[in-house]
Amino acid sequence: MASTHQKIWWSTVLLFGLSNLQHGTLGDPQVPCYFILGDSLSDSGNNNALSTLAKVNYLPYGIDFPQGPTGRFCNGRTVVDVIAELLGFNSFVPPFATAEGEVILKGVNYASGGSGIRDESGQNLGDRISMNEQLENYQTTVSQINDILGSDTAAATHLNKCLFTVGIGSNDYINNYLMPDLYPTSRLYTPDQYAEALIEQYSQQLKTLYGYGARKLALFGLGLIGCAPAELASFGPSPGSNCVDAINDAVRLFNTGLVSLIDDLNKNFTDAKFTYINFYEIGSTNLTAFGFKVTNMGCCGGQNACLRSSTPCQNRSEYAFWDQFHSTEAVNLIFGQRAYKSQTPSDAYPIDISTLAQL
Repeated sequence: MASTHQKIWWSTVLLFGLSNLQHGTLGDPQVPCYFILGDSLSDSGNNNALSTLAKVNYLPYGIDFPQGPTGRFCNGRTVVDVIAELLGFNSFVPPFATAEGEVILKGVNYASGGSGIRDESGQNLGDRISMNEQLENYQTTVSQINDILGSDTAAATHLNKCLFTVGIGSNDYINNYLMPDLYPTSRLYTPDQYAEALIEQYSQQLKTLYGYGARKLALFGLGLIGCAPAELASFGPSPGSNCVDAINDAVRLFNTGLVSLIDDLNKNFTDAKFTYINFYEIGSTNLTAFGFKVTNMGCCGGQNACLRSSTPCQNRSEYAFWDQFHSTEAVNLIFGQRAYKSQTPSDAYPIDISTLAQL
């Protein structure tokens, strides 16, 4: 049973999400710009023109989104959409694929479905924009901002005030390590070694982002991949569990390494602030206590993605998963709210996004 406090909080989030968030927040945003890097959990349309299976610019995706299907892997808003609204932006951050002109001064979304920290991750799906390629696209944007503002110094001053969120690494497991028939990584690395290798490469990528002006960075930890309907269908739940525990154990190793990396980055780059958003722990919340009735299958039909033009479930607010991998807007409201403003001490380390924005 949820406590009275939990029920009140959940009601507040839902009310806030369905009213204020849809229309943005009045006044100036808390940061002048918001840049987003990541995978399908954050993608807002960068894959639409790519030759890939990781492309969802069709109904029923976007059925609850104001603009309809945009390439978001959700029925409505993603976590980064929710964060943008909580920060006070009155429009969604545009994808790099379509962003142009002075709109880029307010931020760009580089995220790409299927992408990973490792360049090869997700290649079984087709084209995708890896983390390294997203960094190249960001550098292109920085050059454009230099031109708009007239100097490198002006651009750096502007970028230093922006929020950056990075959510990457899921596909390094789902579409790499957990596919031994297609990728050799599970034979080359133990779970500990693989997590360590990923964190080492991620560290270099984050230092590149820092080198191009990022100073306020929130890094999303990996969620409970072993609870995704697709993984349950492939491996079956572990004895006495509702999830594939071995997958979640491997993910936890990555998250532990990410927390240590954040400590190192904050120690070595004192003019910047890195923080960790604990989506693993947030996802461990007993969602059934907050009205979710279905947590082990997607709302829409399809082996991985929703079938084109299919009819999804009608009670979408009662489903945790939209398709076989991605959460519904109802869950994203919870994750976005708790990333922005911690509800428990474990939600963010060392600070939440609302605090980061004010630095």
